[in-house]
Amino acid sequence: MTNDLADTPAARLAGLAAEYWEFMLSEVSPTTATLLGDHRFDDQIEDASRQAEDRYMSKLDDIVARADAIDPAGLTADDQVTRGVLIHEAQGTADEMRSRLAEFAVSPSSGVHLDYLQAIDQFPITEQAHADALVARLGKMSTLFEQSVHRLRQGLARDRTPPRLAVEKVISQIDAYLESPLETDPFVNAPAPAVFTEDQTVAWRERLRGAVETSVRLGYAHYREALATEVAPKARPVERTGVGWLSDGADVYGRAIRRHTSLELPAYDIHQIGLGIVAELADEYRDLGGRVLGTTDLVEIFGRLREDPELRFTRAEDIIATGQGAMDRARAAIPDWFGRLPKAPCEMAVIPGPGAEEAPLAYYFPPAPDGSRPGRFFINTSEPTTRTRYEAEALAFHESIPGHHLQLAIAQELEGIPEFRKHAVVNAYVEGWGLYTERLADEMGLYTSDVTRLGMLSFDSWRAGRLVVDTGVHALGWSRQDAIDWMVANTPQAANNIETEIDRYIGWPGQALGYMLGRREIVRLRREAEERLGDDFDIRAFHDTVLGSGPVPLGILGDLVAAWSTP
Repeated sequence: MTNDLADTPAARLAGLAAEYWEFMLSEVSPTTATLLGDHRFDDQIEDASRQAEDRYMSKLDDIVARADAIDPAGLTADDQVTRGVLIHEAQGTADEMRSRLAEFAVSPSSGVHLDYLQAIDQFPITEQAHADALVARLGKMSTLFEQSVHRLRQGLARDRTPPRLAVEKVISQIDAYLESPLETDPFVNAPAPAVFTEDQTVAWRERLRGAVETSVRLGYAHYREALATEVAPKARPVERTGVGWLSDGADVYGRAIRRHTSLELPAYDIHQIGLGIVAELADEYRDLGGRVLGTTDLVEIFGRLREDPELRFTRAEDIIATGQGAMDRARAAIPDWFGRLPKAPCEMAVIPGPGAEEAPLAYYFPPAPDGSRPGRFFINTSEPTTRTRYEAEALAFHESIPGHHLQLAIAQELEGIPEFRKHAVVNAYVEGWGLYTERLADEMGLYTSDVTRLGMLSFDSWRAGRLVVDTGVHALGWSRQDAIDWMVANTPQAANNIETEIDRYIGWPGQALGYMLGRREIVRLRREAEERLGDDFDIRAFHDTVLGSGPVPLGILGDLVAAWSTP
């Protein structure tokens, strides 16, 4: 006698979702498993070889085909969401691999040389077995670097090379790491288990030091040598920084747009959307600029915001205090705007070096699902006089509360949905929500002055400008300097931040598009819901609907909001 329930569309989908997530953790990214508190693969490291990439693509394509073959008519509404997210995630990951980014992706903002340095403090090492596994994992880092070098050589053989300036910046970052003393090395100083005695901690750090000396630093040195002697001489010049200059660049960028926006939009249309939003912000600048700065001239407003030393920090302590204050005010206010609140706390931390100078203004790291690590809002305090006072509050709202912390922590705490949905990498949803909350914070009365509200406008210009310069660089043939010049002329962003950001867009095609396109869609859905429901519209219920299913592609989000708001 067979069990008919085991062959229902819902059962097949549940099994496929579990199979996908197990595959992603066990093979594609065992480090992600560790960060999520799954310690089964703590001694493993990613396989960056082309052979592994081919194997991963084949598996993901198979998962997409099997999910697509499940008739959605036989599924509940929530299972239909699961099917849609699964197809989006598996297809998007396979498409990234199809672009063979490892052959040319060298960036001072991310990559093999930074990923572990930034993650090491977040590993939940609570037991002897976890500590032992980290030593084993670090012992495999030299292999990871060797594979990364081999992938770059494959790119060189096909004339698929990274931008030269990015290579030079990464070499400088690696030099800074290799020149730092072992005593302060982040890997040697990984957080020890609380159960360790002092002697156990000392002995463990000696083992870590051995792995760093014989594997980690040798791997970095090998990677650096290859970049300097093989890659840099053949790297693309600054006037040909975008992927559009590659022979398959149009396909690479098209995949990136779909992956990072979950929309089918041509690059030129995205470019025009960005130009339109930038133009629409002019009146708001004139209104606030007239009240705060005594001028309605956009050039003067941008110049003051960019150059006035009174609008800059002078001490790292003040950067931290401003961010902490904004987060604390938001935490007190969110019960009036959200019905569902995260259980996990959020705390501030400083972006560690080396590489802080090239790092973004801030970023957020989600909590560990098992509660062993809180959500962390990392703030960049390097070179305080280049950090703007007027933007600091908007930055905190975006990265912490009510931005990324609410969205990502709530997603991890959802019950009754497949595990992979809690951690789906839907860029336009995640970053669109973060940007949406910068304006929401204004509705909530969280900005302390019109000066800090100018920061909200500045960040809007910045994210709309990303639509212009990302497409300009990667689809329209702009040089790095073209992108910098456009941002200087059309936003009040500081020069050092503009250069850092442009280099990030160059090294990560399409990712920067998700912010404004995602926010634009959330705002559109809210307006439609307000029109449908009239006086019955409840902002808390709207936010709970947006956050209540985990990260989803924008099309699915539209379906969820429509279902909630249709009488």
